[in-house]
Amino acid sequence: MQFFNRAFYLILFTYSIIEFGFSQENYISKVWVSDNGDGTYTNPILHADYSDPDVVRVGDDYYMTASSFNCTPGLPILHSKDLVNWKLINYALTKQYPLDVFDKPQHFKGVWAPCIRYHDGEYYIYYGDPDFGIYMLKTTDPAGEWSEPTLVKAEAGLIDSSPLWDDDGNVYLVHAWAASRVNVNALLTVHRMNKEGTKMIDEGKHIFDGHDAHPTLEGPKFYKRNGYYYIFAPAGGVATGWQLILRSKNIYGPYEEKIVLAQGDSEINARIKVVG
Repeated sequence: MQFFNRAFYLILFTYSIIEFGFSQENYISKVWVSDNGDGTYTNPILHADYSDPDVVRVGDDYYMTASSFNCTPGLPILHSKDLVNWKLINYALTKQYPLDVFDKPQHFKGVWAPCIRYHDGEYYIYYGDPDFGIYMLKTTDPAGEWSEPTLVKAEAGLIDSSPLWDDDGNVYLVHAWAASRVNVNALLTVHRMNKEGTKMIDEGKHIFDGHDAHPTLEGPKFYKRNGYYYIFAPAGGVATGWQLILRSKNIYGPYEEKIVLAQGDSEINARIKVVG
C-alpha cells in the first residue's frame, strides 16, 4: 500500500510540473517600472526590500544605500538622476566585519540603518552594528572601490548613526540605541569625532530623551541650516509611529520638538525615516 501511495504522489507531482510548464509557456516576466513615462510615477518607487534607505545628492546625481544586516555583499549602492528611476551600481561592503563572526549566518545582526553623506570630495557611509559599534567606510567614487570599514566607536547597542561636518571645522555624530542590546531605545546621543571622522573623541552627550513622549526613537538624520541644528527621527514604533523633527541653536540642545507627519485619521501609517 505504501508503494502505491508513493507512486500516486510521484505521478501527481510529475503531472503538476508538466501543467505548470505548459501554463508558463507564453508568460513573459515583467519588471516593475514606477516611471509612467508622462512625468508621473506610481509607488512603490522600488519594488524590492531596501530597508532603512538613505539618500545623498551630489550635483545632479542621487546615491542611495540601505540596511543589509548579515547579508554580503552588503550596503547596496543605487544611483538615480530623478529619485524615481534607480539602478543598482555597486555594493560598498564586500565582506561583513568582524570576519570571524560573520563567517556563518548571524540573523538580526550586522548593518543597521546606514547613513550616506558627501564631504570634501568623498562619500561616507556610517552604520551601526548593534553588537560591535559604529563603523565608517568611504570612497571618491560610489561605483568604485570602497575602503574597509573603520570601527569609529566600539560599544554594543549603538545604532542608526549620522555625521555632521560643522561650519567651524568640528565633526559630530548622532546615534540611537538598540533596546535589544542595552534596554534603551528612546535616547539620542551626540559625539564629537576627529577631523577624519574615523574616531569619537569624547564620551558623548544625551541630547534628547523620548521615553515619555517619543518611545522607540531611532534613525536620526543630522542637518544644519540657517544657524539651526536639525535632527529628523521617526518615533513611536513601526505600526503606529510618527515623524519627529528636533531643532536647536546649540548642537547639544535643548531641542524644540515637533511632530511633522503622523497617521491621524488616515488608514495609512505615516511613520517614515526621512532621508537626504
